[in-house]
Amino acid sequence: MKRLFYWQNFVDLVALPLPVQMKFTAYSRYDWLLQLIVLPLYISVLNWLLLGNAYWQSWATFSLATVISLIDSFFNWYVNNNIALKVNQLHPDPQEYVRRAFRRFLFCSISSMLHVLVLFFVYWLIGVGDFEPSSMRLTLALLFTIIIVAIVVITYESMDTFGNWQQSRMEVDTLSKAQLQAQLDTLRQQVNPHFLFNSLNSLISLIGEDPRKAEAFAEELSSVYRYLLRTNEGPLTPLANELEFIRSYYQLLKTRYGDSLLLKTNICPGSEALQLPPLTLQLLIENAVKHNIILPEQPLVIVLSTNGSHLVVSNNLQRKPSRAFSNGIGLNNILTKYQILGQPTPTVEEDGSEFRVKIPLVP
Repeated sequence: MKRLFYWQNFVDLVALPLPVQMKFTAYSRYDWLLQLIVLPLYISVLNWLLLGNAYWQSWATFSLATVISLIDSFFNWYVNNNIALKVNQLHPDPQEYVRRAFRRFLFCSISSMLHVLVLFFVYWLIGVGDFEPSSMRLTLALLFTIIIVAIVVITYESMDTFGNWQQSRMEVDTLSKAQLQAQLDTLRQQVNPHFLFNSLNSLISLIGEDPRKAEAFAEELSSVYRYLLRTNEGPLTPLANELEFIRSYYQLLKTRYGDSLLLKTNICPGSEALQLPPLTLQLLIENAVKHNIILPEQPLVIVLSTNGSHLVVSNNLQRKPSRAFSNGIGLNNILTKYQILGQPTPTVEEDGSEFRVKIPLVP
């Protein structure tokens, strides 16, 4: 039953309507290159096995046998291409490569041996080069054909496997990039509500302390928030843009804290063109303001400086006695952004008197 099944499959594959076979279906884009390499060798050796030295001794025999075998091999090539494509349709799963390769080899071997038999009898009928039929020569020709089919099948299967591997790798890369982009977008969306939440808390507390300052704070907040929304769209922004934004943000904080909060900058020339994730400085300054005492007798001093390819954000450490509520977004947001972007991770240092964060700057 199994032999009958394979034979029926072979008949279905080969017995295609002539118009279908003559569509010149290409198995792959490398078909023509492979045939240019294989066909001359195959035809030469096959004719030598069938005709012996007579194939080389007469120009007329050489020309006639070459033309006939070329036509026969041409049809054999396209029949085998249709067989290979049909087998691929029956076994599309890349994991079925063993079964696919075996069936392709089996059916293509049968097809190719039939073409050799046709060629053998054509030579016999027309008497090419005083052809004398020999079972030994025919057997050798069939064995040689099977070897060539095996080489071609292995080559095609290797091409398929490599192509599937490339496609899988591209899909994985695409999914990874999409996942990273989604994570980055999520982080960006976290910043705006986080900033707004803390700013509104500051505004609420300021309303009871000084209504005039609260009004000035609200005006600054609207302009700063517009800038924040516009800047937080790309993965990176020049340091110059961040510094410009921080000057506006600092004025917003000064409305509430006055001289109790000081911001100093020491940026080396040329560093402004380097890049970092947007709103990094805002998150770090906000983090310092949130967790430290800010009083006229205990001013909070924040220093922005560059050290080679790093931006250092530091502040004097004077933690609040009661730990301020934190949802953990600020610093974790920055660390995660750098991981997603594939950049060196920022480092956090604390020596008891000063808190420092070293931010890598991207060229």
